[in-house]
Amino acid sequence: MNGKLSLNDIKPGQKARVKSLLSDGSIRRRLLDIGLIEDTEVECLGRSPSGDPSAFLIRGAVIAIRSEDCGNILLQV
Repeated sequence: MNGKLSLNDIKPGQKARVKSLLSDGSIRRRLLDIGLIEDTEVECLGRSPSGDPSAFLIRGAVIAIRSEDCGNILLQV
């Protein structure tokens, strides 16, 4: 993946910083509204038993994000 990770690639307990959002439309607006912008630190807190959605700590709030949307959030390596 050319050194680019998505939010799907981090495991529970790991932290990373947002590089860019590939999402568009209403989901992009929602992600921006919760503060998921470039250079924001994100920590994976865990995954649901079925693996989708995953819980992340973003700017002090716990947010559940679906796997489909996590793939469109690129992280800095």
